[in-house]
Amino acid sequence: MLCCRPKKAPDSPEPPAEEPPPAAAPAPAPVVQKAPPSPPPEAAPAAAETEGVEEPSPGARDRLRESRLRFFREGGICAMSASVQAFDEILQGPLAAYFDASTKIGGDVATHADLVRKAFSVQRSYLEMASTSAAPAAAQLQTLLKPTSDQISAIQQFREKNRASKLFNHLSAISESIPALGWIAVSPTPGPYVKEMNDAGQFYTNRVLKEWKEKDKVHVDWVHGWVQALTALQQFIKQHHTTGLVWAGKQQPTGGAPPPPPPGCPPPPPVLDMSQLNVSNGDASNDRSALFAEINKGADITSGLKKVTADMQTHKNPSLRSGPAPFKAPPGSASGGKAVSAPVSKPPLMAKEGKKWIVEYHKGRKDLVIDQVEMNNVVYMFKCEDCVLTIKGKLNSVVMDSCKKSAVVFDSLVSSVEFVNCQSVQMQVLGTVPTVSVEKTDGCQMYLNEQSVNVEIISSKSSEMNIMIPDQSGDYMEYAVPEQFKTTINPGRKGITTTAVESLG
Repeated sequence: MLCCRPKKAPDSPEPPAEEPPPAAAPAPAPVVQKAPPSPPPEAAPAAAETEGVEEPSPGARDRLRESRLRFFREGGICAMSASVQAFDEILQGPLAAYFDASTKIGGDVATHADLVRKAFSVQRSYLEMASTSAAPAAAQLQTLLKPTSDQISAIQQFREKNRASKLFNHLSAISESIPALGWIAVSPTPGPYVKEMNDAGQFYTNRVLKEWKEKDKVHVDWVHGWVQALTALQQFIKQHHTTGLVWAGKQQPTGGAPPPPPPGCPPPPPVLDMSQLNVSNGDASNDRSALFAEINKGADITSGLKKVTADMQTHKNPSLRSGPAPFKAPPGSASGGKAVSAPVSKPPLMAKEGKKWIVEYHKGRKDLVIDQVEMNNVVYMFKCEDCVLTIKGKLNSVVMDSCKKSAVVFDSLVSSVEFVNCQSVQMQVLGTVPTVSVEKTDGCQMYLNEQSVNVEIISSKSSEMNIMIPDQSGDYMEYAVPEQFKTTINPGRKGITTTAVESLG
């Protein structure tokens, strides 16, 4: 009733009519009318209105729900949940098993795991941003990637500061493979990059298994959790970000100017004036009359031709032969194609990038040496000519690509040595090598020793391949790798049989 009272006070004509009577004593009673400007009367209607909104009709509730869903869809929330939810499954699955095992092991491993947890948290935030934003500019991308880079560096620095730790193999396994989180900056093959990083840490995870397999099963669970987490990350990338991180949003990242509008279409060609094509009937009739007149001349039609005299004939006037030949094509037009540019000469390089040694564009260098290799290192030799590379120590693999008249000498390899697109190359192993691969190479001499006679040699599209094996006296015996093969169809058409054809020369 109080809310009705202030509304009637200004509208009612009765209070002004009662003011003239001399009854001044009752005047203090209307002091209650000061309530209208006070807050309570206004608050009461607001509360009443709020109570009325709490019970919307079913149709209003449906419209409100639909508007919210439309807002989320337009904002890219659905795209975010599809990718981030799959990433959360990794965090809650194999990665959680790794964290649990790290906590049980304790010490440096637990501290290291806390840094890994922060790194994956940063990556999750990055994926959330990518699901609601468009691809940023290159300059802005470096700034956005910095938190991930800092976390990876912190994990690797922790390993370097704790080299005396009894669990150094655990720290090294994580530090060698944690760069897998950098897949967000890799294109177009981020999945294989993660696998490469997973393999890089396998050397240390194998050490952990070898040391703790019979002592404590928690360490085995720790290895399985971490390896399965990176494997799951690779599958996640294959499903959601096959060729690179997907920026699923529609809005450009803040802080940059929008791109200029695309150029307009070229102007249309000028309209052809059809009046220029009109030919008068008189001109057409005159041309036809002249043509028929020429035809009706009969044999006299050749009377207007110019005769060729003897001095104009080359077989009767030899002096004409010394002149320029008519209709001769200009010298530069014979080829009909563009001139082939000379190959660009690049400066020689020998540098280490991560776990890969790069040796490229060297010529005439017989003194190339790499003597600081680790078990997980790879040496890549590219477009070297007339060079000899010596590698001291045991490493993972060696690749020679597009090299000519070059050789490589190494101690031992964990994986293989490969020759691709090479000409006249040689290799010598001083220790052991499991596999030698030769592809699209003409001329390959392979010098083995007593420790490497169990090597497997795989060749394809190659020629002039020879295997040099030492005998008991130390001299090398040369065996040619077959280049020619004979294939026959088995009886009853049940498959085929291929055998090497030995050279009779």
